[in-house]
Amino acid sequence: MHPIAKIVIGAILIVGSAWVVYKYTLDEFWLIIKGIVPPLVFIVGLFIVWLEYDKLRIERELKQETARASPI
Repeated sequence: MHPIAKIVIGAILIVGSAWVVYKYTLDEFWLIIKGIVPPLVFIVGLFIVWLEYDKLRIERELKQETARASPI
């Protein structure tokens, strides 16, 4: 994607978020943030666990492959 397009999208997001804060009171905005953050943290944690589990599985398979390939 072209850098100018990314800048335009970023500017739209900035203006949109400022509009949300302006349109709704700050209390409502914090309520929305409190509702969004825990599920996002859960999803990030789940992703990290999945990546590390997959890494361990691949390392174990690689160790088995090297053990079969080198008959000492």
